[in-house]
Parts: sequence; structure tokens; C-alpha cells
Amino acid sequence: MIVLALDTTTPGGSVALLGDERADVSAGDPRVTHGQRLPAELKQILGRNHVSLAEVDLFAVAAGPGSFTGLRVGIATIQGLALVNRRPVVAVSALDALTRLAADETAVQEGDLIAAWMDAQRGEVFALLNRLDVRGGHSPPDLHQVEAPTVGRPDATLQRWQALRDRRTCFIGGGALMHRDVILSAGHEPVVIDRLLILAPIIARMAAELAVTGRAIQPHQIRPVYVRRPDAELARGRRR
Repeated sequence: MIVLALDTTTPGGSVALLGDERADVSAGDPRVTHGQRLPAELKQILGRNHVSLAEVDLFAVAAGPGSFTGLRVGIATIQGLALVNRRPVVAVSALDALTRLAADETAVQEGDLIAAWMDAQRGEVFALLNRLDVRGGHSPPDLHQVEAPTVGRPDATLQRWQALRDRRTCFIGGGALMHRDVILSAGHEPVVIDRLLILAPIIARMAAELAVTGRAIQPHQIRPVYVRRPDAELARGRRR
């Protein structure tokens, strides 16, 4: 199965091509908008691997949360390519992708909590809390969701998690790196994964796993994971 994956949840984002005998990834330039770079970035990774769009079996995209404009551009691009080529798609939450990356880390142990934090701007983070019950090995890990995705101030998020301090917690994502001091000052003894995180490859892998279990969808069925209400909707509410 050949999977073409796209992540536009951050200014840089990434693209990945995954197949039986190939694995390629490219990180985007955050100085250039997704609208300016797409769909050229996808064509470039296909071209250097000598794969045509018609040969792609499955398209995958990060469904959010993230920049509203970035999400719309990324989802619309994948929807268009999948629709024209009559292929299914898998939409993966970026928070789920971060959680999966943490679950694959050797420093994270069974029973640990995994806190995925993304920068939500305005001094806030998008957050998701899971517990790693069983490490995956050659199969997906067994993860239990402790708290569904939320958006809020880092300190308020940690206060809400006070009852969970008896478990070791691994923090991952740009929001965790940005607010590392807040995490440490709250009295946690966390594992903070401090490295460049490129999501497209793990999104491609997760998409392939989900497709095998029959969870691929049609392009028009993609639903963005905003977590926070769009600014335009909030503005309309204030006017009313």
C-alpha cells in the first residue's frame, strides 16, 4: 500500500510518502504559507520517488487542531487529490499523532501518562491526555484516553490534572516545549520529549493501520478537529 500524508497543523508542516519498499519525508518551510507551497510539495515527493498520483492507494491528512487557515488548505488539498483519483482518505488528529510518537519512545513506560500539547496561540495550548497501557511492539499501542482534547492556559490545564500526579507523565509537542517552565514549576517530574517533531510519517503509518481495519473514509467525510471555535464564529456570537 502506498500512502501519501500531509500535515498542515503548524507553519512548517510536512509531507510523507510511505510504501512497501519506500519511506520518504519532507519538512516544509515555515516562512512560506501552505497555500503557496501546495500542492507542489506533494508533487515533489512523488516525483523524486518516481510515483504517480494514480499509484497512491490512500491519502492521509492531519485533521487538526491547528491554524484554521492551515487546516482548511491541507484538508482541501487532500480532498481534491483523493476525489480526482477516486481514493479513500484517513484523517488523523495531530494530538493523536503526537501521542503515538511518545508511545514509541523507549523512555515512556507502560502505565505512564502521555500529555500531547500543541501551541494554540494566545498563551494557550491544545491538550490531550492518554495513558499508555500496553506498548505496541509490531502492533499499535494500547492507549486509554484520560481527557479528551481541550484548549486553555497551560497552568489551568495542569491544575485540572492535579489528581493525576501519582503517575509519571510524558509531555510532547511544541506547546510542551514552549511552556516547559510552567510544567516544571507545577511540581511535576515529567519526561519532556525535546526534539524536532515531524508528524507526516506517523500520520501515514497510523492511516495505513486504520485503513486495514476498515476505517478509511470518502474525501467529503473529513471533519476538521478545531477544539476551539473559529474566530469568525466567536465574533458573530459577540455581535449578537
